[in-house]
Amino acid sequence: MTKTAFSSLLMTPVNALMRIVDAPLRRLQKATGISGMAAFFLAPNMLIFGIFVLLPLVINFVYSMTGGTAFFLSERSFVGGEQYARLFSCVDYLDPMSCQEDAFWTAVGNTFWFVLLQVSLMILASLVTALILNRDLVARSFWRAVFFFPVLLSPVVVGLIWKWILQRQGLLNYILYQFGAEPYSWLTDRTWTFAATIGVSIWAHMGLYTLILLAGLQAIPKDLYEAAEMDGTRPARVFWRITLPLLAPNLLVVVVLALIKAVQVFDEVYVLTGGGPGTSTLYLTQYIYETGFASALRNPGLAAAASILMGLVLVVLTLLQLGVGRRSENKGKR
Repeated sequence: MTKTAFSSLLMTPVNALMRIVDAPLRRLQKATGISGMAAFFLAPNMLIFGIFVLLPLVINFVYSMTGGTAFFLSERSFVGGEQYARLFSCVDYLDPMSCQEDAFWTAVGNTFWFVLLQVSLMILASLVTALILNRDLVARSFWRAVFFFPVLLSPVVVGLIWKWILQRQGLLNYILYQFGAEPYSWLTDRTWTFAATIGVSIWAHMGLYTLILLAGLQAIPKDLYEAAEMDGTRPARVFWRITLPLLAPNLLVVVVLALIKAVQVFDEVYVLTGGGPGTSTLYLTQYIYETGFASALRNPGLAAAASILMGLVLVVLTLLQLGVGRRSENKGKR
């Protein structure tokens, strides 16, 4: 049997199935038009999106309007906006101890500084790494894989690895001891623990953003760099006038993704520090988890209200960034 005959034999049942499906789809297209067919093919995806994304959001909002410790809505009492009022009940918002929910505002403050420092350092490190990896290096593919590898690890695994490195009898203190230094409690000092959560988070996620920026760098036409070199343009000017403007769309994507990821930080920090020492590394997602599930006096309604507020902040920040990005893009086209 020839290769063509064998292929025809394999395609016979496929063609028969297509003829069966084709008839009702043609009738549907005649009845609804092209736009109706688009809606038909999008319907399964929208159904899944509605069940697993929109419906949980609605249920979460309903939970935020209820009180009590029970999980089933039928056993919870309607309290309206009481949970939101409880979260915003403060004498001085800059002093968490003056708030009714001091842990919430402590988590807000910690998350704010974490996001500000982590996102800034993440973007800077990813950009520098992408610029280096875009050069003609020896074993360039290997180094790209090395920087991307941490992204493939589970956040729990990342937390456990760095806990093993940073604990008092861990690898880092062992290395320092070999050079005559005294072991240090990296995970019990407030300043160093906060810095450790930022560093570990950057190490774990930088590879993805580096890859996005590297793709943007490789999409920039080489002719522009050659023309700049022929004109004797300094490297710093080339970066500010060519590389950075053309990399702006990729940078916007990185900023949005990094911001969302930083606000939602939980897994690796929870494994690494558990929110301690004290509340120095208590972030919003951990507060929501502990308030809704882990605390002895759990309050799912309060946790739901906090998560709704966090989601609204993320939406507003994302829209602002996209608006700034579009405005910059429109200016560049003029």
